[in-house]
Amino acid sequence: MKLWQKKYQLNSQIEKFTVGTDYLTDQKLVTYDCIASIAHAKMLHKIGILTKIECDKLIEVLQEIIALNGQGKFIVTLEDEDCHTAIENFLVNKLGDIGKKIHTARSRNDQILTALRLYYKEEIQSILQAIDELTYTLLLLNGKYGQMEIPGYTHMQKAMPSSVELWANSFVDSMDDNKILLVGINELVDQSPAGTGAGYGVPIDVDRVMIASLLGFKKIQNNSLYVQNSRGKFESSLLHAFTQIMIDLNKMASDLLLFSMSEVGYVTLPAELCTGSSMMPHKKNPDVLELIRAHYHQMVSWEFQIKNISGNLISGYNRDMQLTKDPIIKGFELTKESLKIMKLVMENIHFNEERCKNAMTKDLYITKKAYELVNKGIPFREAYAQVAQQLDS
Repeated sequence: MKLWQKKYQLNSQIEKFTVGTDYLTDQKLVTYDCIASIAHAKMLHKIGILTKIECDKLIEVLQEIIALNGQGKFIVTLEDEDCHTAIENFLVNKLGDIGKKIHTARSRNDQILTALRLYYKEEIQSILQAIDELTYTLLLLNGKYGQMEIPGYTHMQKAMPSSVELWANSFVDSMDDNKILLVGINELVDQSPAGTGAGYGVPIDVDRVMIASLLGFKKIQNNSLYVQNSRGKFESSLLHAFTQIMIDLNKMASDLLLFSMSEVGYVTLPAELCTGSSMMPHKKNPDVLELIRAHYHQMVSWEFQIKNISGNLISGYNRDMQLTKDPIIKGFELTKESLKIMKLVMENIHFNEERCKNAMTKDLYITKKAYELVNKGIPFREAYAQVAQQLDS
């Protein structure tokens, strides 16, 4: 039975269209919605809606759902529409009228936001950990190859001497900045939307502070209408942070693709990280790096997808926002996976000392020659001209 069920039967084509893939996406939110429902039940007991026995029974069955979901045995179906309906139907089937009380003082609008934000908070920590693991791997790479010189490039032409350490640390520093951005966005996410109903409050006195405390939120999001208006805004901010992570991985992958070309040969990827060709027996293809490079663009598309869906809507909930769940969840998953894959790559690549040494040609040191003249008191522009003239001769 649907949470909004009336006397009429919904047209099956309309049902399929309006639900879309939401029931599949919501499978990832079952546990978070149950956790929020447990806190909600405790609050309903405090304000006198539930007895102690009713509250305990609801919590017991909600914990059962969490266990079943962990075993892959709690399935949200198309007929359920979403995880909230599936959970409530399970409660009603188990507990009868007691189960029907769980939706008191809540709407699916604040319910989904609460579940999503609990998911976001946990997944942000997972991404921060994955960033730390990648940067640690880069530091280990420095310990092994850091002092090895490699050419530095501008305009894709040799410019000045660089090193593995300088290259690797550029990504370490950038990942540190990415963490600052992500932690800042977590401050937005760490606000409880629970108890705001469909955006205009509920007509009984609920203890929002209690729910927020039980769920570990830093504070409540005060304005009930802003709770709904912030949906899409917070998600696009998260995806923007993910694009900053992914553009670093994109650049890292692009560098390694160049460095691993047989004509360059600074880097070798082990065979087990490469795929083969269906036609050419000799090929060992760095597909993993090409896909990481491409996934950045995919992430950017998800960011703008949410921004575009969220735009031109009047204040309050609009069903359009249902379509923001899929890209944000995909964004979290792809960012985590890409960080872990790049860590695996960096753990296994080999820098070829001989090829790197041979690449350190004389032209890389030309700028240094100009500054040797500067140190002798010659103005830089004249030193530049003298060195340039020597090159032309």
